[in-house]
Amino acid sequence: MAEEKDRWLNYLATTTVLLAVLATLSTFFGQKNSTRSVISEIKASNQWNYFQAKKIRSYLFEVQKEGLEIDLKMREETIPARLNEQMQKRVDGFGSKIAKWQDDMNKIEKDARSFEQARDAALMHSQNFGLAVVFLQLAILLSSIAALMKKKPVWLSGLVVGAAGLFYFANGFFLWL
Repeated sequence: MAEEKDRWLNYLATTTVLLAVLATLSTFFGQKNSTRSVISEIKASNQWNYFQAKKIRSYLFEVQKEGLEIDLKMREETIPARLNEQMQKRVDGFGSKIAKWQDDMNKIEKDARSFEQARDAALMHSQNFGLAVVFLQLAILLSSIAALMKKKPVWLSGLVVGAAGLFYFANGFFLWL
């Protein structure tokens, strides 16, 4: 009987070590994904700032273009053809710059949204690893209490909680839920 008691205590010690290793790995991967989330957020924010700068510059060119177009229409018959042609070239130049900047803004927006998606994915991974740490730590606590009190049912309940921690650890990689 004493030998049977010692055997489960050996299993208890082994499972406690395994739970501790999984908790350590969960902490590592959770922090890694948390850092990735912050970096992606910074990159997205930078892209949105760049987008706003381009938008403001594009708006300024639109205002200048409209002003030139109005000025050109008002003076169309009173200014020489050569000057009229030069002003029209400027209007066209503003139009092409505005179109180019709009293309740039579309690419910048796409990049910003991509960084936001990477941030959101990293957050999901990090949250699952965080839950894994909580459950694994509780399982370690229950296993420690079981070892001190030499109560097998407490250890078995720790294994159930540890299984939940193991599920969230795996879910941190695969995101089933």
